[in-house]
Amino acid sequence: MGGWVFGVVAPLEQTLGRFWGIFSFSGAEALTAAALTGTGVWLLWAVVPLWRKQVGHSLRRVFALAATGLWLWAGLCWFWNAAYYAPTFAQQSGLKVEPYPVERLSQVTAYYAQHAARLSAEVPRDQEGHFLRDTEAWFEAADGVYDGIAEQFPLLEANTGRPKGLVCSRLQSLLGFTGVYFPFTGEANVNVDAPACLIPATIAHEMAHQRMVASEQEANFVGIAAAITSGHTTYAYSGYLFGLIQLCNALYPVAPEVWSAIATTYFTPEMAQDWRDNNEYWAALSSPMEDAAEQAYDSFLKTNGQELGIRSYGACVDLLVAWTE
Repeated sequence: MGGWVFGVVAPLEQTLGRFWGIFSFSGAEALTAAALTGTGVWLLWAVVPLWRKQVGHSLRRVFALAATGLWLWAGLCWFWNAAYYAPTFAQQSGLKVEPYPVERLSQVTAYYAQHAARLSAEVPRDQEGHFLRDTEAWFEAADGVYDGIAEQFPLLEANTGRPKGLVCSRLQSLLGFTGVYFPFTGEANVNVDAPACLIPATIAHEMAHQRMVASEQEANFVGIAAAITSGHTTYAYSGYLFGLIQLCNALYPVAPEVWSAIATTYFTPEMAQDWRDNNEYWAALSSPMEDAAEQAYDSFLKTNGQELGIRSYGACVDLLVAWTE
């Protein structure tokens, strides 16, 4: 499976990504909109014969639509789901994930908090202290984000297309997603309505998928590592903050007093503002629709060998601990 994924799929999708990178809009979003519109029109066309009692015509059109859907699913299986069964990033990189005590987790958490604090006052902010949203600049800088981490892990070296912001970003937020990789165009698509402080890290995360890092836990780790080694202050801060959130989610349930001590010691006013902005944004958009989308994606991950399901987003902590000196 590794030969297919890394020898055929990766070069093909990276070529597609470079082609679609010519355009300023997301080809994935445009094709999805066209597919949904076409499906609706086709279903209406399939219903028309029923009025004339031509059931056979109606069934043929429904079956044709179903066949098209099956072909698309087959394409997804070959050009993305297969990556779930290829050698993982950890296996290829030699990065060993081993059991570790809470003390080690707390050390790494403090490390990320300290570095996030150091950079928190260096990133651009508006007059009220909020992280300044400049998505165009972040997309422009994305070309060099992986240069640093690729020196350490050469398997991440790749010539990919530029990431894209989604027009329907608010819909993505309502569904609980911060981005999506679209294998049919090789594009890394980013929710630009989400809290600004984490968008650079999200860009790096989606670009990890362009490098055939399929697992969400590994894509989180790779995105964080790429961001903080990029040499770009805004990306580095976003990466440290995103990593800190992952570490907090792991540390707080087992040692809340340790997390409180770290927050008290290292959180700057700027960090606290970004933390609040992120929490308030997602709390305001929480809905049954988000829960349903999360459950659907959880099932999708599990059916493709990702046994932790949606919780695999938090499992990148093990990789962060193993990688951080």
